[in-house]
Amino acid sequence: METNKPILDATCGGRMMWFDKHNPACLYVDGRELDSVELCDGRLFSITPDVLADFTELPFADETFYHVVFDPPHLLHAGGQSYMGTKYGTLPADWKPVIRAGFNECMRVLKPHGTLIFKWNETQIKTTEIIKTIDCKPLYGHISGKASKTQWMAFMKGVSDK
Repeated sequence: METNKPILDATCGGRMMWFDKHNPACLYVDGRELDSVELCDGRLFSITPDVLADFTELPFADETFYHVVFDPPHLLHAGGQSYMGTKYGTLPADWKPVIRAGFNECMRVLKPHGTLIFKWNETQIKTTEIIKTIDCKPLYGHISGKASKTQWMAFMKGVSDK
């Protein structure tokens, strides 16, 4: 699949982290589509990717994007219709190959010296386990959130590769 956009959000979900949820420089991808549903707090939520695709098998050529955002599901346990499950999705019990394949796909579609921003919430799986699983050390990162459970990590193709 060809694209002229320099940025890929490989797991866009509801585009919650984006200031401009329709940024023209970004191609939004997700494996789920969800029409507008009302969440338990009364807010409407939808998942409307530009491209419907699994983040472990991205339909793009090698070295397509300058910047990739990777915010995969981080929950192993969430009710099927729960607020958290609806917003963030869930991982399978055998999550390690899924996260490893997703990370590798994101790196594959990056141009040389392109950047990958990987967002992880360690409520159920620790960030140290994720770094072991992807076998690639981040350049730097930042812990955020009220409970300091979310880690933002930066990688650069050709610099922080395995």
